[in-house]
Amino acid sequence: MKKLEQINMKIRSFVVFNNVLEDDVMKAFLNMIDIKEKSDIKKVEEYSNFTRKLLEKSENFSDYIWNLIMFDENIYVRKLASKEIISNMLKQCVLHELQTLQEIATITSQDIRSEIEYNGFMAEWSTNIEYDFNEMYEERMEKLFTVGYGIYSNNIMFTYDKGKVVPVKYPDNIKLSSHIGYERERKRIIDNTYAFIKGKPAANVLLYGDAGTGKSSTVKAIVNEYANEGLRMIEVRKGDLLEIPKLIEELANNPLKFILFIDDLSFAKNNEEIGALKAILEGSVTAKTSNVVIYATSNRRHLVQESFSEREGDDIHRNETIQEQISLSDRFGLSICFSKPGKKEYLDIIHGLLEEYEVKDIENIDMLAEQHAMSRGGRSGRTARQFVEYLKSIE
Repeated sequence: MKKLEQINMKIRSFVVFNNVLEDDVMKAFLNMIDIKEKSDIKKVEEYSNFTRKLLEKSENFSDYIWNLIMFDENIYVRKLASKEIISNMLKQCVLHELQTLQEIATITSQDIRSEIEYNGFMAEWSTNIEYDFNEMYEERMEKLFTVGYGIYSNNIMFTYDKGKVVPVKYPDNIKLSSHIGYERERKRIIDNTYAFIKGKPAANVLLYGDAGTGKSSTVKAIVNEYANEGLRMIEVRKGDLLEIPKLIEELANNPLKFILFIDDLSFAKNNEEIGALKAILEGSVTAKTSNVVIYATSNRRHLVQESFSEREGDDIHRNETIQEQISLSDRFGLSICFSKPGKKEYLDIIHGLLEEYEVKDIENIDMLAEQHAMSRGGRSGRTARQFVEYLKSIE
């Protein structure tokens, strides 16, 4: 009993890893080890509650606690990410709290059951006595600038929703190796992204052109390719463009690199969102930090839609207004066109996909592919993939 009381006091004095205590499993653990003046029935109930919550996540208590530590966002990891000087006091906090968590992680089912006068069946959990949390955490912090911390350490793609960064539950796992065609266009984006990851000057990128040519999937594939080198993607909807300065400020001290991704970008008319995006792309009071770039896709080269009636309006400085509207795309340092493939390029994509999907030889495949493209409104990478996926499904 004395051991559990000591652990109870130690863990409640946490300063650095106190977020760990907010976890539901850990809350159940704290209730379970606080055994003073409790009946055996209550002890059994809290033991079972903890075990149930743990087994829903993991059968190994040591593994579960290590995962909480590994992904925890705390004052120590934030200071390391910002390259601030770490005081000896803070280092000692980390050391002692990790030792306490190590002690907790080795508590077995038998340790708790020995305090309960009940001989019936009770579910158990496993532990790992070989773990050294201090050594493991030190190794983790050495990789901080490639693995990150908090939600960014175990997710790659995110959305910005109602002022919060939210992990994508089912991200697109598309790989660069599955892309066929547009090698020259893709290489320019890859080179820019690689420079960005390595801390060299990198441009904001606009990918524009025909629908279905692989603009969005190219960005996602690049993020997947370089995720292990510290690259992440946050998709920002057009309606949240005014929030980008706030998001950039939030990411400023993060050790990872972020692509803010705006898909299918276009504007019906000049508005405050256009002005906000221009300011971000070309510099404003809130400067773009070195760990953030903006990649956008659009079916239009000029992102602001314009009608003939607007050109014939009563604006005295009509030409200046027109130039102001079409200049947004020029603010991107790198603009890359993805146009519809010609017949040869389209059939090259078809044959590449047939090999990737391991579709058996089909007679008159080129003619069938062309017929499919015409029935779907024209050739594109998307049309080619849909055709080959159809062939694979009927094998």
